[in-house]
Amino acid sequence: MSNSSRPRSAPPSPDVVIVGAGAAGLATAIFLGRANPARTVTVLDGARKPGAKILVSGGTRCNVTNRVVSETDFWGGRRALVKQVLRAFTAADTVRFFSDLRVPLHEEKDGKLFPDSNRARDVLTALLQSIEEAGASLLTDHRVVDIAPGDGGFTVVTSQGAFSCRHVVLATGGQSLPKSGSDGAGFRLAQQLGHTIVPPTPALAPLTLHAGDGAAIHRRLAGVSHDVELSVWVNGRIGVRLRGAMLWAHFGISGPVALDASRHWLRATLEGQAAVVTASFTPGKTFDALEAEWASTASARPKSSTLSALAAYVPSSVAAALLDELSIDGSRELAHVTRTERRTLVHALCEWPLTVNGSRGYNYAEATAGGVALDEVRMATMESRVRAGLYLVGEILDVDGRLGGFNFQWAWSSAYVAARALAAYR
Repeated sequence: MSNSSRPRSAPPSPDVVIVGAGAAGLATAIFLGRANPARTVTVLDGARKPGAKILVSGGTRCNVTNRVVSETDFWGGRRALVKQVLRAFTAADTVRFFSDLRVPLHEEKDGKLFPDSNRARDVLTALLQSIEEAGASLLTDHRVVDIAPGDGGFTVVTSQGAFSCRHVVLATGGQSLPKSGSDGAGFRLAQQLGHTIVPPTPALAPLTLHAGDGAAIHRRLAGVSHDVELSVWVNGRIGVRLRGAMLWAHFGISGPVALDASRHWLRATLEGQAAVVTASFTPGKTFDALEAEWASTASARPKSSTLSALAAYVPSSVAAALLDELSIDGSRELAHVTRTERRTLVHALCEWPLTVNGSRGYNYAEATAGGVALDEVRMATMESRVRAGLYLVGEILDVDGRLGGFNFQWAWSSAYVAARALAAYR
């Protein structure tokens, strides 16, 4: 299918205008066309080539969903509302959907599902071909600048003209990866139509660490990855604990667990709360249990070096860096390590402070936290409660999933619910 405008198949007054040709927008058009071919549907996108975010997702391999998806994989609006949408179109339904599109999926670590070809472009190509098969029109280079409600419908004003329609679907995404087209314009449109916007922040974004006053351990360890448990403390209490691989980087920390933690630190900071992040390098082990292990090791192997003992828990490069930060000689034999030093080392393993001072922002974020408040949307149909005929799907809503295909699943599920409702509308 051509990425250029197709005026022959784009009626000036379609039944439904979908704003945004990302995952949620394309899926809505496909599901709607399949459920009710009589509906005329036009998809508008401001980019000349749609689907840029799909192409870069999952390292250009497109992690389309996860083997197991539940409401507990998401944050933002009330999970009971998220659950209602996810149950309507499950991860198993997504697998069948892509199988029908001739894009079979395979499972990788942590339940992530990718196309067998490992090519995000195959996912986008299949979606675009299905748009045409579903009878929908796709108009690219049509940036929507205004949506004006009127009697019995809307006037959608674009950079290349206006369309009259009965229903509008906002599938504009959030603000993550703005070069792909999701630059937050959809929030402005939703707000103009009466919706409340939960203030957005980047989600699934690498975190930056303070590098002054000698606190630059991350620069020394750039490129090293290992499993940790991150705790995000809010106003002195643990708000969330997350476990997974963390990657040290020249700017701070990245890797799955850091990306998942980012929305929690950023959200708390946005709300003016005191947010602190600590890392346990020995996930699942308490201070007392770990101290007992150290004492036992010192008793059994008193001539072992402190560095070698510490390297049993973390990569040797991390062990050396921690010892330097604590000013403890790594060559010292365990028999000569004082109780105070041992407890200092154990505390460092259990609760190492990470001096987070921000994130790399929307240019590096894979999702957006915040958006249209869920209590202003009917989850059974995805129709707005404040503006009849307006539907909202995907990342524009106050829902963001953890890393692993969950945000794509939200796109497919919310698109299906909206399409089903629009197909049945009389």
